[in-house]
Amino acid sequence: MKISATLSAYLARNYLFNFMILLIGLMGLIYFFDTVELLRRANKFDDVPMALVFKMGLFKLPEVTQTIFPFAILFSAIFTFWHLTQKLELIVVRAAGFSALHFLLPIVTVAVLAGIAQMTVINPMGALMLTHYEKMESKYLKRQKSNITLFKDGLWLRQDTQDGYAIIHSTSIEQPNWTLKNISGFFFDNEDTLLSRLNATTGNLEENKWHFKNAVIHNEFNEKTEVVDFYLNTHLTQQDVEDSFASPETIAFWKLPSHIQTLKESGFNPSRLQVHFHVLLARPLMLAAMVLIAAGVAMRLPRSGSAFLFIITGVFIGMAIFFTSSFMQALGTSQQIPIILAAWSPALLSLLLGISLILHLEEE
Repeated sequence: MKISATLSAYLARNYLFNFMILLIGLMGLIYFFDTVELLRRANKFDDVPMALVFKMGLFKLPEVTQTIFPFAILFSAIFTFWHLTQKLELIVVRAAGFSALHFLLPIVTVAVLAGIAQMTVINPMGALMLTHYEKMESKYLKRQKSNITLFKDGLWLRQDTQDGYAIIHSTSIEQPNWTLKNISGFFFDNEDTLLSRLNATTGNLEENKWHFKNAVIHNEFNEKTEVVDFYLNTHLTQQDVEDSFASPETIAFWKLPSHIQTLKESGFNPSRLQVHFHVLLARPLMLAAMVLIAAGVAMRLPRSGSAFLFIITGVFIGMAIFFTSSFMQALGTSQQIPIILAAWSPALLSLLLGISLILHLEEE
C-alpha cells in the first residue's frame, strides 16, 4: 500500500521542524561557549574589540555545525518517532496496513536532502568562513603572520622577518628531503616597501631557519650580491607546512578534487583530504542510517515505560558511531586501511544496523 502525499508531507514537516529547532538550539549553545572561550583568549590583549570576538565566533560556527549535524539528525529523529508513538499516530498508521519502511521514507528523504545540502552548500560556506576565522585568529589571538599556500605554480609562503616580512616562492618541492627548487624571495619592511629580492637554486627548511644555496640577492638599489649559503630565521617546521596543505575544513567540497591533485603533483600525501572528501560523499547515507537507527530505538520505548531511556540510548549510539567513524578516518589518513573503507564503512555499517533494527521491529 502506497502512503499518501498528505501523510508523507505531515511526517516530513514534523521531522524537519524538530530537526531545525534542535539544530538551532545546539548552534546557539556552541556559539555561546565558543564566544566565551574567545573572549577569555582575547582578554590577554588590549587591541581586540568585543565586536571582533563575536564576529570570529560566527565565522567558526558553520564548521562546528557540520560536526554536530549527524547528532542533530539522530536526536531529532528519535524525538519525532517517540513523540508520534506516544500520540499513537504511528500505531494508527501501522494499523492501517503501512509498513515501517513506508512511513520512514519521507523522513529518510529529509535526512538525505539535509546531507546533500551540508555537502554542497554548508560545507563550502563553512570552509570560506573558517578561512576568515583562522586569519583573524592568527592576527589577533596567536599574533602570527605566517601564511602558506600551495598552487599549481608552486609553493608560496609569507613570514615575519626582523625588518618586516618576506614572501617566498618555490616552483617545485622534492620529497622526501623537502628540497625547494627555483626559489624567489621578496623582502619588505613594515610599510610594504621592497627592501631586497632573492633568487636561489635550492633551499631546505632546517631547524629554526631556511637554508638557501647559491643565492643571488638584489638590494633596493638593484645591486647584486652572490651568497653560497643564505640563512633566514623562521619559526616554521616541516610539520607546520604539511599541516597547512592538508587542512580539509578550509577547502570547499567542490575544490577538494583539484586540491588533492595539486598535492599529488607536488609530492605531498593527500590522504587526509581524500578521506575527508569521501566522508562528505558518504554523509547523506550516514544521515539516512541515523534515521533508521532512531526509528528502531524510539518506536520500542513506550513498551519499556521509560522516556529517559531514549535519551541515554541516543547518546550512546551517537557517540559510538562518532568514535568509530573518527577511528576509521584516522586509520585511513595514516594509510593503514584503504581510504574508501575508512570513509564509507561507518556509514554502511550504520545503515545495516538501522535496517536490521527496522526488520526486527517489523517481525514483532
